[in-house]
Amino acid sequence: MTEEEMRKRLEMLRIEHRDLDAAIDALTAAGANDQLQIARLKKRKLKLKDQISIIEDYLIPDIIA
Repeated sequence: MTEEEMRKRLEMLRIEHRDLDAAIDALTAAGANDQLQIARLKKRKLKLKDQISIIEDYLIPDIIA
């Protein structure tokens, strides 16, 4: 995977992460009693966050000062 492809993938993951955040907020605000669905969305959101972190760590390496 090239760096450009990784950047595109990173942007797609960030968009999906924001969308999930909005969906969770909407379900919570609507008073949805489907806690299982909310928990699944939150779990998916955490997985996305992990994937985002992995790609960011690869693209932005630590610089030892």
